[in-house]
Amino acid sequence: MPLKSGLTVFVHAQGVMTVDDMPLLATLKSRLTYLADRQQVIAQNVANSDTPGFTPRDLKPFTLPGQGGAAGGLPSITPTRTSPMHMAPPTQTPHGTTPIDSPDSETTLNGNSVVLEDQMMKMTEARMNYDAAVTFYQQTIGLLQSASKETNS
Repeated sequence: MPLKSGLTVFVHAQGVMTVDDMPLLATLKSRLTYLADRQQVIAQNVANSDTPGFTPRDLKPFTLPGQGGAAGGLPSITPTRTSPMHMAPPTQTPHGTTPIDSPDSETTLNGNSVVLEDQMMKMTEARMNYDAAVTFYQQTIGLLQSASKETNS
């Protein structure tokens, strides 16, 4: 059928949305990657606990994607100090997977500063955070599957 001149044709192309297109799940995925990387760095610290002169390493704390921790690359909201009595806003740097030196509280005579108890506490914390993120990810996927079944029926 030929189109008449002066008419506008609207074409609705329905694309397929993947899990990575959802900001919440993309953030969870980056959090899981960060925690896995952190566990690896801590494991290297434990493995080098007898290496002379070894300084333990750790990753910078995880922040949400975007400037200032705003999710999904949204512009950050910066508080304004209207009085010198107000506290200065915290400065946050985005996490990186490059380990930084993070000496523990003690150093042995051979220069090694790995404290196994501190490393085990960090490993436990990373593992608990990883388990919580995996559980949240699984529950979110289950909720999405449940919602899609209701709309398709």
